[in-house]
Amino acid sequence: MQRSELKFQQTPPSVKLLTDSSEFDIPALWLREKTQHVDSTDAVTKQRLFDSHLIDPEVELVSLEKISLELVRLVFSDGHSATYSTAVLLAEIHDDDHCPELVSWDSGLDQRLVRHDWRGLDSDSAFEAALTAYLKYGFIILNNVPNTPEQVLDVGAKFGYVKETNFGKYFEVYSKPLAIDLAYSSVRLGPHTDNPYRDPVPGIQLLHCLVNETTGGLSTLVDSVKVVDALMREDVAGYLLLKNTPVRFRFVDKGVELTTRRPMINTDEAGKTLGVHYSPRLDSLPLLGERDVKTFHKARKRLAELFNHPDYELKFRLQAGELMLFDNSRVLHGRTSYDPTEGHRHLQGCYIDLDGPRERFSEIAKRLKSIEEAA
Repeated sequence: MQRSELKFQQTPPSVKLLTDSSEFDIPALWLREKTQHVDSTDAVTKQRLFDSHLIDPEVELVSLEKISLELVRLVFSDGHSATYSTAVLLAEIHDDDHCPELVSWDSGLDQRLVRHDWRGLDSDSAFEAALTAYLKYGFIILNNVPNTPEQVLDVGAKFGYVKETNFGKYFEVYSKPLAIDLAYSSVRLGPHTDNPYRDPVPGIQLLHCLVNETTGGLSTLVDSVKVVDALMREDVAGYLLLKNTPVRFRFVDKGVELTTRRPMINTDEAGKTLGVHYSPRLDSLPLLGERDVKTFHKARKRLAELFNHPDYELKFRLQAGELMLFDNSRVLHGRTSYDPTEGHRHLQGCYIDLDGPRERFSEIAKRLKSIEEAA
């Protein structure tokens, strides 16, 4: 991580951010909005008690006084003055959500890092460990989840908020005649993300195994972060087309038709891969010029090859009493085919919103912090 510190200059008054490679003048307008005056921010909610949108865009810093190594008093041209903590200012600059850093993975991932015991998650420390693993790797597998119908909803409520869809609050995954989706059959399902035709796309999927009496039907997971980064190194032009070109995704059954358009690759504002919208059963090649459509398709084809390559795929048998919880955009899931005449294979699934585990993680962090401060 790059070193950073603040430099305060009295004449003319200015605040500079110094890093190992640069020096940046922090605008007075930005500093004015970040005022730490006790009357400007609610102590509990941390919400502003003033309308920062009405600050004069030409506001200037008119004076600066160092009070101590950690405190500085700033006075602005609109008459406002406040004492600032340098630590708080740096925290605002870095804008850290204090969640664990993402860790990409491939078929060599040690599954012990992502397996946790459902029975112990009433403990803050055990729940924090499970949440940390999920936030790092994009999925976890819970052992010893009771084999009772709708238990998946209780697990979903533990990690976030259950999202209802046209499939209901939860859905059954087993082979059935005249299925409205190939998931409800015994055929192989290649790596994919669920419901790319929705807006918003379901954030997190849970799949709880109630019964698995078949020798086939192995679960598969692939980290799109690892695969997309590999594609980007191979084919920059194709990667950019997949990242920037909206694709149509459509779902149709007897009672519902849902369509949306979005790029296949999703990144954050810094260009880091967050995940993909990927379902070869539901997407449509966009209408581009001949050169671009070939470049797009070659990149899409290569992406498919990488998603299906054993170097990137985790393959395992999800046993009765096990539940996998995964980021529906980051981690692609699938299964091998199976013979339903061998025995019954029955999973129940549900979706929860993407921010649930982050909220739970912050709750535990605050609770543990308050316990430490009270000790």
